[in-house]
Amino acid sequence: MHTIWKGSISFGLVNIPIKLHSATEDRDIKLRSLHKECHTPIKYEKVCPVCDKEIDHSDIVKGYEVTKGKFVVLEEDELNQIKEANAEKTVEILDFIKIDEIDPIFYDRSYFVSPNDGGKKAYTLLRKALLTSGKVGIAKITMRSKEQLSVVRVYENTLVMETIHYPDEVRTSKDVPNVPESDDISEKELETATMLIEQLTSEFQPENYHDEYRERLSQLIESKQTGEKVVTAKEKAPKENVTDLMAALQASIDSTKPEKKTAAKKKPAKKKTTAKKKAQ
Repeated sequence: MHTIWKGSISFGLVNIPIKLHSATEDRDIKLRSLHKECHTPIKYEKVCPVCDKEIDHSDIVKGYEVTKGKFVVLEEDELNQIKEANAEKTVEILDFIKIDEIDPIFYDRSYFVSPNDGGKKAYTLLRKALLTSGKVGIAKITMRSKEQLSVVRVYENTLVMETIHYPDEVRTSKDVPNVPESDDISEKELETATMLIEQLTSEFQPENYHDEYRERLSQLIESKQTGEKVVTAKEKAPKENVTDLMAALQASIDSTKPEKKTAAKKKPAKKKTTAKKKAQ
């Protein structure tokens, strides 16, 4: 299992060297956007709409939009200083609480925690202490340059860390529109709805639930593939150097021209008559 983070968990004077591994994975089927005419994957480029040219990564800076169209530019070294200040690889458990005190809306992502070299005994101690107390740990961790709250708990026989949102990251339910304030429900309606809930109540067995859309999409792709309905993207023709091509054509033309005849031989010049012989 791929390790995405290394560090340690600390609570009190106990320090546990650990590794984090992603506990979940995105199983969505990724579809590419193709050009309808030639089935070539569409390329998305970083282009400045004002300069009307493609921008290289080295020409990009980070900025925070203060008001519409106005930004505060943050230099790379300034951002690196903040990252370094929060780069300590320690998961510090701040409190222990009962897990049912955390509403599920706070949960973000889950990670399996494994002991690193020399950390097995302390790992086992924390796991057993959490099980015995029925508590979970609330901790802070810095991952991907972001400080996050997390919950350390036991899942089956493994410690799991779940990142959770800060309170100001969870929107208030009071802002949800059109929520009825009063319960205008009759006693009979409530009894019927409650009876239906009781009839449909069962133990949670996750294996009973399937992503039907993904299954149907997989079947469609497989049927097209086995039916040889597979298209091939056209390769981009290499650009020809027009200047070199024209030069080559001109050279070819020149090489096929007959050699120019040498200038016509000049008639021999008449000998200048010598001065009349002196009279004898």
